[in-house]
Amino acid sequence: MQLVYYKGDTAQVRHKSLFTVFEKSGQTIFGKGSFFRVAKMYKVAKIQQLSILFLKGSAMASQIRWGIMGCGKIAGTFAGDMVYAAEAKLAAVGSRSLEKAEEFAGQHGAELAYGSYEELAASNDVDVIYVATPHPFHYENAKLCLENGKSVLCEKPFTLNAHEAKELVALARSKGLFLMEAMWSRFLPGCVTLYEIVSSGRVGKVLYYRGSFGVKFEVGPEHRIFNPDLGGGALLDLGVYPISQASLVFGGRPVEVKAVTLMGETGVDVNAAISLLYEGGGVASIFASSLVEADNEGLIVGTGGKVLLRPKLHRPEEVVLEVEGAEREVIDCRFEGRGYHFQVSHVGQCLRSGKVESEIMSLAETVAIMETMDEVRRQWGLGYPGEENL
Repeated sequence: MQLVYYKGDTAQVRHKSLFTVFEKSGQTIFGKGSFFRVAKMYKVAKIQQLSILFLKGSAMASQIRWGIMGCGKIAGTFAGDMVYAAEAKLAAVGSRSLEKAEEFAGQHGAELAYGSYEELAASNDVDVIYVATPHPFHYENAKLCLENGKSVLCEKPFTLNAHEAKELVALARSKGLFLMEAMWSRFLPGCVTLYEIVSSGRVGKVLYYRGSFGVKFEVGPEHRIFNPDLGGGALLDLGVYPISQASLVFGGRPVEVKAVTLMGETGVDVNAAISLLYEGGGVASIFASSLVEADNEGLIVGTGGKVLLRPKLHRPEEVVLEVEGAEREVIDCRFEGRGYHFQVSHVGQCLRSGKVESEIMSLAETVAIMETMDEVRRQWGLGYPGEENL
């Protein structure tokens, strides 16, 4: 699959394992690597032979108008990365506090600031809304946006549980609106490279995945990572990354789930190990902790080789490929910014194409991941305040 996103006079192209920015110049397109080095040079005819889609005319010049719901840290990261997605613009931001919304808008160049989520959802000046509120509010906030006719990119974890996720999916489909989980790492060059290696069979049949994500949080019990009222716990905040990556690698939901954890003083998981068995014999080993720093790398082992994602599985800058009978290959997958702009560009392409669902981060996969995490929490006896459908 090849993707193109126009950025003014440039197009960002993915072909094979390369993320390249191509500048249009007469009959020749000059390629600059995303790491600021010359990568390739193609004639226009060659580009067309690769079946790459170019957005022309008014579609090329138009921008997708984004709204951001919530003004926390992750919303700021998302807004900051929008400078790398010139086909998108930050049109509006909504907060429960007008003062906070105006401050955020001033910092990130949003044109409009609303003092309520309802005003943002009802705005005629946005095409799609990024929901960046705390975990327990994803469902109600995304639902508000959909009911007001807005497409939605909802921060991970998509909802607290699979029941809420299924309701949002049904609502979006009934209204013909785009909806996607903001699993931003799925769209990074390193993760795309991983998928292409695995799906091509270069490492044979994958039988093992190991993913650890541990961060030593030195914060009080009121912090979201430990606060049950905010959907706290290592699973939903950190473990969701390797669980989603295991889903990418094995291409389906696990047939068996086993999980253990240390429960913290506030009643949420703080140090967890999860084993997943997939159809065909693939096994995933997941570690998620809010107490210790882990190596945070991802390892994929197949019958013909292995892949290592480093320095972090959710934000890999290198993909190390070892195939039996071949030299070890280190693929440079560095990128500009924090990496949130890749999903912004992908959502924009989906909207321009009239799609209501991503083929890369499908709603069915999101629901399956939520069901896996529901089963993990059932085994732990972990429910959140007000949660009725675990």
